[in-house]
Amino acid sequence: MTPAPFLQVHNVSVALTPRHGAPLALNGVSLQIAPGERVALVGANGSGKSTLLRVLHGLQKPLTGSVQGGPGVRQAMLFQRPVLLRLSVQSNVALALWLQGVRWPQARERALQALEAAGLRDVAQRRGRQLSVGQTQRVALARALALEPQLLLLDEPTASLDLHSKREVESTVQGFAGTMVFASHNLGQVKRLASRVIYLEQGRLLADLPVLEFFDNATLRLHSPEAANFVKGEGL
Repeated sequence: MTPAPFLQVHNVSVALTPRHGAPLALNGVSLQIAPGERVALVGANGSGKSTLLRVLHGLQKPLTGSVQGGPGVRQAMLFQRPVLLRLSVQSNVALALWLQGVRWPQARERALQALEAAGLRDVAQRRGRQLSVGQTQRVALARALALEPQLLLLDEPTASLDLHSKREVESTVQGFAGTMVFASHNLGQVKRLASRVIYLEQGRLLADLPVLEFFDNATLRLHSPEAANFVKGEGL
């Protein structure tokens, strides 16, 4: 029996500028996401990946269409360039929990547990602004996971990171048991992390396939020559 959709996106269009005739960042996108799926969003810069993530997280209002999620779904988003405050790393993570109604002593304890699970306990008392780019990204991921989300949204989670940091982030993400939607330019990462791949081009959804079918050139070309050309151009 097919599970009920976890998320439903129906005919969503988004314009990032209010002027008449401005190009659409998303153009009539419809999709469904089932519980437990790991969906990768791929496409060139400006294809609409980040905009779609922001729509799913409620940060961007559609011009047309609708997004429907399950009632009371806990979700968290990791941005491509996350920001840490001028507090300790532990307090940065605890603050997110406190804002969700967790009492401060419990929030600090859960923050420490989240950092330990991500292999970051040794930086817990350092200032957030003193960390490397890779450490900042991993702390932001630990902060998102500390919220115990059912839906995790990731925007280029390993962009600009060194190989070691990329592996650490991927390892942490692989341990996440909920539903995940992530944007990535790294097709090797998509192969490792995704169960399904959506290809966007100029705001339009042109391919939506299980990961093995997406990376089978003959199958992909039947569904979307544009997506097949994109994958070929990326060297895979």
